[in-house]
Amino acid sequence: MKKLRSSVRPYAALFRLRFVRELQYRAAALAGVATQFVWGAMEILLFRAFYETGAETPMTFSQLVTYEWLQQAFLALFMLWFWDADIIECITKGNIAYELARPMGLYRMWFTRVVAQRLSRALLRCVPILLVASLLPSPYRMTLPASPLAFLGFLLTAFLGLLVVAALTMLVYGLTFFTMSPGGVRIFAAAVAELLSGAVVPLPFFPEKLRLIAELSPFAAVQNLPLRIYSGNLAGTEALVFLLVQLFWLLALWALGGGLIRRAQRRVVVQGG
Repeated sequence: MKKLRSSVRPYAALFRLRFVRELQYRAAALAGVATQFVWGAMEILLFRAFYETGAETPMTFSQLVTYEWLQQAFLALFMLWFWDADIIECITKGNIAYELARPMGLYRMWFTRVVAQRLSRALLRCVPILLVASLLPSPYRMTLPASPLAFLGFLLTAFLGLLVVAALTMLVYGLTFFTMSPGGVRIFAAAVAELLSGAVVPLPFFPEKLRLIAELSPFAAVQNLPLRIYSGNLAGTEALVFLLVQLFWLLALWALGGGLIRRAQRRVVVQGG
């Protein structure tokens, strides 16, 4: 037990330092809140026009509104187009030498940084958005969870979704070691992830075949699951199956990303003094 505590302590310290550091950017957080609130309102109004056509929809309008507000509130937690500039610079400019000198595993160190950074940014932004969204007039108001069990399921799957995002991010960082330019990998990963995670359009609105492909991908294990559970669109056995898929992708991505980073460490060459 003592050995376990000593091995975990450096990562806990790193998490705390990174978390506190990100909490200092309050002005950026306020700007983000304003942008996300306006963007969320635009998306809801667009969907409102679609619902008024009378077309069949896989989600009630109340579920959709709640999904959209949660998506905006926790954007910093689940966005798959955000990358840590410091880590990218470490890989592309040779500063990786300083990281390798630290008494921590590279993968676990960067994974901890990613989680702390996203969590602190989400904390700064989510409260104002959730507060305002819950006070809006019907039908644009964000509703309470479908049930206490749905709320607990949301908390669990949101936490696991954050870890899946971090594992996906680490996989992209690992691939960056093997490319001449990191931009292509990041742009491609972000484009695919935004579509298949339900960030552009919720997955229930997809054509059946594309929806099945998306739901089996690791991207559906990010925001799609917690937001649909909270809104009541996903429950029971179906939600449990998705939870198992989420756990599978977390373990698979951790193993794949960790192996990629270890391989990169064996091949990396740092020139100069």
